Amino acid sequence: MSKLGETVTGARVLGSRMAQLHRQPNPEGRMPLMDHLRELRNRVLKAVAAILVGMVAGLIPQVHDPLWNFIYHPFKAAAKADHATLSAIGVLDPFTIWLQLAFWFGLIATCPIWLYQIWAFIAPGLYAREKKWTYAFLGTAVPLFLGGAALAYWVMSRGLKYLLALAPHGIQVLPTISNYLSYFQAMLLGFGLAFELPLALVLANRVGILSHQRMAKWRRIMIFLVFVFAGIASPSPDPVTMLLLAVPCVALIELAELIIWMNDRRRARIPSPYAGLSDDEASPLDFDGHAPENADLGRSPDTDV
Repeated sequence: MSKLGETVTGARVLGSRMAQLHRQPNPEGRMPLMDHLRELRNRVLKAVAAILVGMVAGLIPQVHDPLWNFIYHPFKAAAKADHATLSAIGVLDPFTIWLQLAFWFGLIATCPIWLYQIWAFIAPGLYAREKKWTYAFLGTAVPLFLGGAALAYWVMSRGLKYLLALAPHGIQVLPTISNYLSYFQAMLLGFGLAFELPLALVLANRVGILSHQRMAKWRRIMIFLVFVFAGIASPSPDPVTMLLLAVPCVALIELAELIIWMNDRRRARIPSPYAGLSDDEASPLDFDGHAPENADLGRSPDTDV
């Protein structure tokens, strides 16, 4: 009996050691290709399931009706004087619009879930510094896009009123629900992307593509291009809507120029590792794994420098 007990105890110890080896931390996030594919499949299934649940919730009248009233409000406010109304041509158009609104509601309402699934799949392959810049990018890009979309919703009735007033006297405008939804989405997307332009400039400066000296040289052309982009991104051709989009973008670009100027001044105070080297002389190597911030030496290790 004592030998049997020793055998059982030894098997338990061996099993616990094997379990500990199996649970060893994997800081580099390495796994075989098939495990990567299984992980991707599980993340995609979870994201799709969350979107479907949100879509089902969007089909409920208590959710669908307030959502439609929110979308319909700019057109309703603009069509009071012109007595315009939305129309549905096809028999299946109301059902299609119902499903479309439910899908967008599910996509937006569950964005924290499916964005987390994407991040959980990508994050193990990123270094700490890359994660920090990802957080900073998302923390800036999302509020900028939401600010542009909110401005688009606020000025949308003005643009619609201008467009409806272009109809000749005695002509009743009957746009379809699909056309109005396309206009609604284009306005929100155009304004949201326009507000991302300053962030793109700061990122270009961060990676060394755009300097403050070059930006100051081409400043007038950039502002002109902003007004051109505002005219293209805004579906409404009236100048008021274009100005309401262009003026905040120019203000954000001025803020981006200030950030770029401060970043270039900070870089100028950092001694360059290539100073004093001739063209045919090798640069010093850093065997500690810390690449200088003002030198593009590839991907840095998992350290926050």
